Amino acid sequence: MYKLKTKETDNSVIEFIESVENPKKREDAYQLLDIFTETTGYKAKIWGPSIIGFGAYHYKYESGHEGDAPLVGFSPRKAKISLYFAIGDAERENLLKDFGKHTTGKACVYINKVADINEDVLKALINQSISFLKETFPNP
Repeated sequence: MYKLKTKETDNSVIEFIESVENPKKREDAYQLLDIFTETTGYKAKIWGPSIIGFGAYHYKYESGHEGDAPLVGFSPRKAKISLYFAIGDAERENLLKDFGKHTTGKACVYINKVADINEDVLKALINQSISFLKETFPNP
């Protein structure tokens, strides 16, 4: 049976950010912490070993797979900073057109540094993701 690895923990967000080796990436993590906290109104929590998440929702797919995940989040990884937004909403793709320098994976948006992106578009992506997830997966 599948066991969910990314769960909310009681680990310290500040201690995690302080453990980021690259000083510029650490500085960007603090900047993102401020932006995400201010935009979401949620307190940051560590999810799994390395995701700083905001808010939470419970999902259940038609396959029966279910779990909890942060509404939005980020992770200052060694190579790039991963940003976590909802997938499945066309508005995300429209917003990403004006986001700035980034790449995308299946679910993540990757940036090198905060200076490469448009902060207003980041805030719009955060709000769009939260709205989409709350509508798609309303709390029971």
